[in-house]
Amino acid sequence: MNRVTYVGHATLLIELDGLRLLTDPLLTARASHLARTSAVPNLDARRLDAVLISHLHADHLNLPSLRRLGKEQLLIAPRGAAPFLARHGFHRVMEVVAGETTRIKGINIEATPAEHPGRPMPGRPQTDCVGYLIHGSRHIYFTGDTDLFDGMAAIGETVDVALLPVWGWGPTLGVGHMNPYRAAKALELLRPSLAIPIHWGTYFPMGLRPFLPGLVRRPPHEFAEHAKLIAPEVRICVLDPGEALDL
Repeated sequence: MNRVTYVGHATLLIELDGLRLLTDPLLTARASHLARTSAVPNLDARRLDAVLISHLHADHLNLPSLRRLGKEQLLIAPRGAAPFLARHGFHRVMEVVAGETTRIKGINIEATPAEHPGRPMPGRPQTDCVGYLIHGSRHIYFTGDTDLFDGMAAIGETVDVALLPVWGWGPTLGVGHMNPYRAAKALELLRPSLAIPIHWGTYFPMGLRPFLPGLVRRPPHEFAEHAKLIAPEVRICVLDPGEALDL
């Protein structure tokens, strides 16, 4: 069975041709000043083949979530991440740079560029941000955190399913992210048959809880409306956190 489950934020369970991958695990009720707006799912970590990490920002490389998955998990992460992870007990780390391909259970996982400037974080190295293109019976593109960049057109030559970030974790966005309109513009470059909006609706600053209902749910539906005009040939599927789609 081929399936994508939107766990929440940038965390997805990708099941493709017998391979099970988890992206950027964020599986806690709290993350610093952020509170989760939906239940934390119960994942069967024993059946994961690898965890894909796009970059080292705390909402994408979350140590408590990795500990929940177990320190024996195979982690695929940007070059420069392994020493930091080893200091925290994670020794099964495969470092990659954009353009490199890793093969697991007969499936090629290609690291791709991303446009997401790093910012210094205390105690963490500054690495590049990468995305991942998973080549199986379907070609699935997980962008990581990114804004639009010209190289998306080359990536789009083999993309069937695009997992596109359309927001962040608060009422505003910083640089290196796509809003609903820019995510829809990415469809012109990627030309997938299916797009699923991600990176929305799961974590929010605790002080803004009274504003949650409108702010949390708006971005993916704005993305879908823009996509109808910009790339009407692309099927858009909005999944709530915890929902899955069979491919």
